[in-house]
Amino acid sequence: MFDNLSERLDGIFKRFRDKGRLDEQTIQEGLREVRLALLEADVNYRVVKDFIETVRERAMGQEVMASLTPGQQVVKIVHEELVQLLGGANEPLSLKGSPGVVMLVGLQGSGKTTTAAKLALHLQGMELSPYLVPADVYRPAAIDQLQQLGSDLQLPVFPSTSEMDPVDICDRAVREAGQKGSDVVLLDTAGRLHVNEELMQELAAIRDQVHPREMLLVADSMTGQDAVNVAQSFHERLDLSGVILTKMEGDARGGAALSIRSILQRPIKFVGVGEKLKDLEAFHPDRVANRILGMGDVLTLIEKAQNEYGEEESEDLQRKMEKASFDLEDFRSQMRKIRKMGSIDGLLKLMPGMGQIREQLQDVQMPEKELSRIESIINSMTPWERHRPKTLNTSRKERIAKGSGTTQQDVNDLLKKFNQMQKMMKKFSGKKNKAAAAEMAGIPGMPGMEEAGMGAPSAGKGKGSSSTKKNPKRKKREKQKKKKKK
Repeated sequence: MFDNLSERLDGIFKRFRDKGRLDEQTIQEGLREVRLALLEADVNYRVVKDFIETVRERAMGQEVMASLTPGQQVVKIVHEELVQLLGGANEPLSLKGSPGVVMLVGLQGSGKTTTAAKLALHLQGMELSPYLVPADVYRPAAIDQLQQLGSDLQLPVFPSTSEMDPVDICDRAVREAGQKGSDVVLLDTAGRLHVNEELMQELAAIRDQVHPREMLLVADSMTGQDAVNVAQSFHERLDLSGVILTKMEGDARGGAALSIRSILQRPIKFVGVGEKLKDLEAFHPDRVANRILGMGDVLTLIEKAQNEYGEEESEDLQRKMEKASFDLEDFRSQMRKIRKMGSIDGLLKLMPGMGQIREQLQDVQMPEKELSRIESIINSMTPWERHRPKTLNTSRKERIAKGSGTTQQDVNDLLKKFNQMQKMMKKFSGKKNKAAAAEMAGIPGMPGMEEAGMGAPSAGKGKGSSSTKKNPKRKKREKQKKKKKK
């Protein structure tokens, strides 16, 4: 979502960093460009005005003018002010009560029902027992949808029907949840295509009846400033405690995320980053500021990895690497886990300093397609063959190629690279070897990566996937052979 804004700011701050000293005119010109970049990202005008004024006051101060690295100081100031603009720190849900009641409100189409299920899964991960309540009796599929999602998550769902009164549904569900021992009640309320008085009266009646600990607005971030206007309307009538922004993985300009906290003075608590139920993340202002300024988000990357890799599994994997018993079955398993963490492009965004590699990857075949091709080759092998890749003969390779829709050369390339990877794992399993590390950096990895500057041959061009560049040592040997023949 913040890609365009991040690129604009990176170009502006690069000019700041390249200057040894900064004067008032340079700072004014740079902040004017920052202002335009924020406005183009659909950030509220008042928010931009206050933000730029705060940064200008600090940038003109002694901490920048007297600094040995004034450009870096300006970036530091912008980062700190962005964090404050986004809320300062993550604010977790307040779930006091027996049970704690969370009421989700918002317009129709903002994603309330799916968000209720996502939030339930998130709370399950916190070892809580949520109770789902479908209270939208106007949209025919809403009740069925939440009941199906609850079934998928193996969670209890209140048996609502479209003939029931929404206030009565919520009141009975909260009492029933207490009897069943549920920790949290998630109320999925009705929405409309636009804010109207009838909707607000119904939501206010539910609030007064069940007294929720959290009143969360589910807002579609793709709607930009409209999301801010909608949030203001709901807040004036219901006194929101926080916001959940959905569809943050889209290509909207990000103005809602940067405006809504400042306008409402209420925190963004979660963001939806995908269509799957696990695609809900706690909102951390400092991490989002890091992403906007191209600094990566290592903590989120670590959390994603921890969700996929258990401690025992990591230790087992390490032992296999040390004994060089890491086979194609293990390789496929690890590849699937990496893909579960998200797209390669999405993971690169979380890594500091990976912007240039992402730009290069746009011009070559993206690794996702290559990973699918590699997985299809491994899937075409029998379990016995995956555990013993060295035993694959020509006839087996031919069968695997036909089964995966690839060529025998593709199969040979995969086996060759896997063999090289095994050798490097064995070297790294001992004491730290700098020579081995250097050798590892030049080993062909996944297809399609050499053109991206990552030391692997290109793929998807012709039948094979071998590199087109010749080895300098090979050239030297060829010259020596020619001399001997003469």
